[in-house]
Amino acid sequence: MNLVPIRSTIAHIWRTAGGLAVLAITIAILGTIARADPLPSWREGPVKNAIVDFVGRVTRVGHADFVPQAERIATFDNDGTLWSEQPIPVQAFFLIDRVKTLAAKNEALRDRQPFKALLEGDLKALHDMGSKGIAELFFSTHAGMTVEAFDELARDWMRTAKHPETGRNFSKMTYQPQLELLEYLRANGFKTYIVSGGGVEFMRAFSEELYGIPREQVIGSSLKLRFVIRDNRAVLVKVAEAESVDDREAKPEHIGQFIGRRPIFAFGNSDGDFEMLQYVLAGSGLRLALLLHHDDANREVAYDRDFKISPLSKALDKAEKCGIKLVSMQRDWKTVFHPSVD
Repeated sequence: MNLVPIRSTIAHIWRTAGGLAVLAITIAILGTIARADPLPSWREGPVKNAIVDFVGRVTRVGHADFVPQAERIATFDNDGTLWSEQPIPVQAFFLIDRVKTLAAKNEALRDRQPFKALLEGDLKALHDMGSKGIAELFFSTHAGMTVEAFDELARDWMRTAKHPETGRNFSKMTYQPQLELLEYLRANGFKTYIVSGGGVEFMRAFSEELYGIPREQVIGSSLKLRFVIRDNRAVLVKVAEAESVDDREAKPEHIGQFIGRRPIFAFGNSDGDFEMLQYVLAGSGLRLALLLHHDDANREVAYDRDFKISPLSKALDKAEKCGIKLVSMQRDWKTVFHPSVD
């Protein structure tokens, strides 16, 4: 909020009406600020109330559920949680464009699977690969690049690439309610992390610009890196060998390795996030774990169990028993994407 006009108004009233008037208007302004909805794209209801209540309790000094700021860690999955993953994850579109570039230099790739399926836009073949298969293919097509060269490639692609069905730039496929939630948490002393099965270097190329999450607070699947001297310069080069695939039980393991604190808040959307949500809820004190259900066929896509790349089945069945709150895209979100593109 821009406080300059407010200060100017108060100063004017002080000069013309005196201190009591200033006090009265200041109280009114502060009351308006206090009443401002921090989550305007969320519908009123049990889920929004749970989020606001949770944040209020863990940040209120002296409250039994108060959590010191250093321990206010929140983790979010990315694909399907912070932005759309339909009909395939954004990174898969990036992969397709990369394969097209490689095939233009090496025509033999056009007849080799799975490159042939990618070039022909065979979404069924991509779905059948699953998230691990896509990750491995992604790794093999970017090996040999320096970390800096890959970062530049991903940034350039993100600036111009558009979703083939919506026609929107992929940066406009982020979920507006989640952007508000990230900002709300950070405004209340939370440190927000991405913990996703997506490629870590790919997500780091845009995480700060799109989500306000610094690249060092992104955990994801990764290739092994090798230190080499190239053109008289020390660089890190991507090797065609997986270092880790950040999915299912690997998520809490990597949280332990790279964050070193058990989060008190987590948000996911698939079975791949279930163990992370379980891990968060197993800690002491007040905690909140949320699971986004894509049940809005009109504003996005309705899907869960049958999405082979990232299904929502086990977590959907066990959410209530485990204390995970289900977030309905249809019921709990006023808007899905930014109002200008919704």
